[in-house]
This record gives sequence, C-alpha cells and structure tokens, in this order.
Amino acid sequence: MASSPEQTPVKVAIIVGATRPGRKADTVADWVGGIAAGREEATFEIVDLADYALPHFDEQMPPLYGQYANPHTLKWAEKIGSFDAFVFVTPEYNASIPGVLKNAIDYLAAEWGGKPAGFVGYGMEGGVRAVGHLRVILEDLKVTGVEPAVELLLPVDFEDFTVFAPSEGKDKQVLAMLNELLAQAQRSKAENQAA
Repeated sequence: MASSPEQTPVKVAIIVGATRPGRKADTVADWVGGIAAGREEATFEIVDLADYALPHFDEQMPPLYGQYANPHTLKWAEKIGSFDAFVFVTPEYNASIPGVLKNAIDYLAAEWGGKPAGFVGYGMEGGVRAVGHLRVILEDLKVTGVEPAVELLLPVDFEDFTVFAPSEGKDKQVLAMLNELLAQAQRSKAENQAA
C-alpha cells in the first residue's frame, strides 16, 4: 500500500545564508537543526552556501526556463529541488540579506517555487529587515513565507556580540515557526501529488 502524503516525511533544507569568515549563520543553523531533530513528520538537512561556491550568476538562459548549463548550477538545482520546504538562516547586512544568498536564490526558479519557507534572522534589530527583503524576493518565485519568523538580536542572543547564546524562549519561536512550516509543506506536498 502506498504512503499517503501525510505519512511521507517532509524534507526540509536549513540554508546557511552567509559565507564570510567568522559568520554566525552556521552556528545558528546547527541550533535550529538541533531543535528540529527527532520530528517524525520531517527530515532536516543543513545546506551551507559555502559548500557550493557559486560564482556570480553566470547562466546564459534565465532560470525560469530551467535550461541550466554549468555544472555548479546543475549541482545546486539538484540539491534545492530535492526539498519540500526551506528554513533560511540569514544575517542582516546593510538592511538586507547577504549578496551570496541573493545570488544563490537567483540561480534557480522551479526548484524554489510552490514550497514554503521559514526564516531565522539575526542582527542588531533581529534581522527583521533582512527577513522582510527575503520574503519579497521569494514571493516572486512563488515561495510562501510562513509566520512567525525567529528574530535573534546581536546584543541579547550573542555574548559580546560574538558567541551565540540564545535567550530564553527563542527555542519556542523556532518550534512555532517549524510547526507552521511543516503544516504548509504537508499541504503543498499533498496538492502537488494530487495534481
């Protein structure tokens, strides 16, 4: 007997959205992954942009056509296309997301579309402007951003602005975001399988 969509675990990528030396995004992503671990309705995988080393967008055809030519694009498309949902972990750089994250998003189209995304932002004001910009970018790719987002404040959730030490209750914010993300992902997956 085939599994119903509700019984099939959702595959979620936790995307590390920064690559600079000394970044905090990898540590934050590991923390999110630790909170998410053990959920029976989903599997989670850390996807670190540093592992893909994508150059500035260099495909001749727009991603909308899905005619990728470069090996690095094909590898990135295969990875992103294998997921049902995403959690983006992003710092705020100059009131927006890091250029490397925007570049990685710009490489693809269909691989993102029709899937939900959750957000974990960090910065002086909790990364809210970065997450806001990310929502707009992804909306154009037909990605549904879920609420609530997780906001991590550098002066509160990072000791001396450097060592990640989430304050009390932040894990509950992650759980609330994941609950909504997984509910949306199951609905999207069921709709896609029924189509």
